[in-house]
Amino acid sequence: MLTDRQLLIFQVIVDDFIQTAQPVGSRTLSKKEEVSFSSATIRNEMADLEELGFIEKTHTSSGRIPSEKGYRYYVDHLLSPQKLNQYDIHKVQSIFAERIYELEKIVQKSAKILSELTNYTSIVLGPAVRDNKLKKIQIVPLNKETAIAIIITDTGHVENRMFHLPENIDAGDLEKVVNILNDRLSGAPLESLNNKLYKEVAVLLRHHINNYDLMLNSIADTIKIPTYDKLFFGGKTNMLSQPEFHDIEKVKNLMNMIEQEEGIYDLIRKNKAGINIKIGRENNNSAMENCSLITASYSIGTEQLGTIAILGPTRMEYSRVISLLNYISADLSAVLSKLYQNS
Repeated sequence: MLTDRQLLIFQVIVDDFIQTAQPVGSRTLSKKEEVSFSSATIRNEMADLEELGFIEKTHTSSGRIPSEKGYRYYVDHLLSPQKLNQYDIHKVQSIFAERIYELEKIVQKSAKILSELTNYTSIVLGPAVRDNKLKKIQIVPLNKETAIAIIITDTGHVENRMFHLPENIDAGDLEKVVNILNDRLSGAPLESLNNKLYKEVAVLLRHHINNYDLMLNSIADTIKIPTYDKLFFGGKTNMLSQPEFHDIEKVKNLMNMIEQEEGIYDLIRKNKAGINIKIGRENNNSAMENCSLITASYSIGTEQLGTIAILGPTRMEYSRVISLLNYISADLSAVLSKLYQNS
């Protein structure tokens, strides 16, 4: 258990390092208004904090920086919510000011605004496409041999797929195909489309369309939509502007992980509802050694839809980021609840 004096000195060290990215020495602390102890006392307390594992030396400075253990203690015991300023609130509200009816556009805009407000990398895990339902299919012929299928889901997800048209299929046939598809598949979960296609649509196509079997196979290939969750990023390269990551070798693994996305997906998809904070090695990923990841869930009622995350250095502004994530996840949940109810 830390003494009150140690707690004060430790909190000032963490707050100062978060703001400046510079190791903190006893001389710097002695100039702080809230630290009214002698330099000798400060040095002794810093030595004790270092021995306890809360702060550590750097190779390039005589000052000290918070350790991972220190950050964890700071987050768990010393952090207080930061009240968002009017600019932050206005920027978040701008996400929802426009009348946007597509979930993906709302999620993309959320990622962009979050990265702009924090100067970190924002990640939004969209709802699993497998949970989407088909809203409508349109088919636009390009020529006698080729057409584009436009597949629209209930969340606004749109897929444009080019496919081959069998011989002797005319505009009237295509209109019948579209009507049958929408009649039988509209409202069906994407996962069940293939099954319904062969059980229900095939029978009707056989009675109404020439070369129905070729048409059926073309449609079956066309409506296969990947059902994995989709990641949206804002500020993918923002980490390069952080002082900790000016060493390209140090940041290369992190940037590779962000580009490949799979590692990021694994990091954020298993988090519990609410706010979750993982610091450095707690992420169980070597590329994240100098990074922290804060996630917040968004939902409709009790159903968790997706996750919003901020990836930043371990010295990130935890209090402000948590307040932003709480605010935006609540607004996102409210807007999406209305969107789903209306649809």
